Order: sequence, then C-alpha cells, then structure tokens
Amino acid sequence: MDDTTSHSDIRLREGSSIAQRLIMAGCAAAVALCFTPGLFTQDTLEIIISSAALLVGAGFVVGIMMAPAVVWIITPNQILIGHQRPFGKLQTRVIGKNDITALQVPGSKRVKARFQLVFTLHSGERLTSPPIADVTHVRDTVAWIATHFDVPNVEEPVNPLDASNPEMHLGEPLEPFSPRDIRIVALIAVALCAIPYAYKLWRGLSPTHVDILLLPLGAIAAFAVSRHANRATGAFWIIRQNEIRVERLWGDGALRADHIAGPDVKSITVERRGRSEDEHCIVVIRLHSGRRFRSPRVGSRVEARAVATEIVRRLGIAAENNKI
Repeated sequence: MDDTTSHSDIRLREGSSIAQRLIMAGCAAAVALCFTPGLFTQDTLEIIISSAALLVGAGFVVGIMMAPAVVWIITPNQILIGHQRPFGKLQTRVIGKNDITALQVPGSKRVKARFQLVFTLHSGERLTSPPIADVTHVRDTVAWIATHFDVPNVEEPVNPLDASNPEMHLGEPLEPFSPRDIRIVALIAVALCAIPYAYKLWRGLSPTHVDILLLPLGAIAAFAVSRHANRATGAFWIIRQNEIRVERLWGDGALRADHIAGPDVKSITVERRGRSEDEHCIVVIRLHSGRRFRSPRVGSRVEARAVATEIVRRLGIAAENNKI
C-alpha cells in the first residue's frame, strides 16, 4: 500500500501482496488443521468442534486470498477508482469533481495517525478511499483536494504526525499507574500463584513441589509489578527540528527524558514489531554510543517510512546513515 503525491495527481493503494496473502492463509490453514484429529474420534462433540474449526479456517483462507486490491487516482478533475480481485477482471469507476458535495477525513480507531478520505456524492452515496500512506502530509493532501474539487468547509484533520506541526508526536503522553492499581495487580499475582496450594490444603491433599514452588514465584511477581509496572507504559517521542525528545518512566513513576540529535545517529531503520506489516511497524534509531531507541507503533511499513523520512529531514541525518 502506498501513495504518491505529485503536481497532477494523488495515488492511494490498498491490498496485501501475494506473499503476504500466502503467509496469512498458511497460518489460518495450519491452525485449522490442528483440529483434524477430532474428526477421527468417536466423540460427537469433538467431531462437531473439529468440523466447525475446519470450516472457519477455510473461510479465513478464502477471505484472505480473495480480498480485493483497490487503487484510487485523484486528479484535479476526477477520481478514478480501480477494484480487482485475484483472478478477476479490473473494474473501474470515474467520479467527476462536480459529482462531489462534501469531503471528510476521519481518523482510524485502531491507528491514531491513519486517515482516509470520505467523499459524499450528490446521490447521497459515500465513498471511502484507501488510507493516506504519507501520514506526514495529510493536511497538504486534503487542502490540495479541497481546492481542486471546490469542496467547502472541509475540517482540517488533527494529525500528530503532520510535517506542518512544530512538534510531531509519536505515542501518547505518559502517566504513571496509581499506587492503588499497582497494589491490586500485585495482590492478584500473589493470589493466582497461591490458589493451587490453597486448593490442595482445602481438599486435604498434599501440595506438590510445583504448588510449593508457585508461592515464592507469586511473591517475586508481585515485587516485579510494584517496582517495574511503570516501565511498561512505553515511550513518547516528541520530534522537533534538530532534536527528538524521548520520554519514558522510571519504576517509581518519575519521568526520564533522552535527547537525540542528528550527529548522534548511526543508523535509522524501519522494522516490523508484531504480526503484520500493515499494523505493527516502528522506527528504530541506533546511536554511535550503541544505544537503540524504538519508537511507539506507527502503522504500516509505508506509513513508518514516511515518518522516518521526516525524522531524517528534521535531524539532518547523513545519507549514509539512512537505512529506511
């Protein structure tokens, strides 16, 4: 998925590659096949569960492989929409600028800095575009479309990663957990580890070595929660001209701030951290000192590359250190 903004048009794309589809379909098929032994038992319930799992898995495989690829080409006078399913013909549709009455730019509920264009036609139909991949220039893209299509009263999107902001924000401002919440979680950890031991005593049975071993593990888990829970809040990046401020919390809830300047950067890359390149890509900065900073989740690989490119521009990172 990518988009390209030029002087004449804007291109928006959506749809996984064949390789990504095969990987996702293979994982779904593997999970479904784990239930096949139940088909060869004499238990009716297991046969029903296994059959249902195989049907659901087959549905996922078909849905993943048959998902359409969509491309929008927005010119100053019209929108050309292409829609194609695997092994199917390309279907196209042309929307003239005079057919459009309104434009909205809602954000995504899952990814904060992901935006789509929603056009309302004279007929009342609403068309939703693929996401704008260059998340650092959403306002410029929306302004360009609103100007050429003569769409009035377009609300400017609130984009924390827009290049027009003096400060770009990655992640959420950090707040420490309350002492009460930490105590509750610590007590839950102790209780969960003590339940097997208490159950054996209540039934008049002798606790096993595993039951006894869980007791000190519960105390260790409670101690770890009380000392390090605030470290799990992640990081908050403030990207300014010539500097990045990285905020994190110490275990006691105190704020810790690190500063990254362009000459300190050994390399900047985009990496996947999670299951999908469409949702879980981050920016990774390595310093000459050996330290490594991983950003909060950005989104797709193309979106993360757009953010990394803006970081390179703001920090003046040398070309030989740019690995994005």
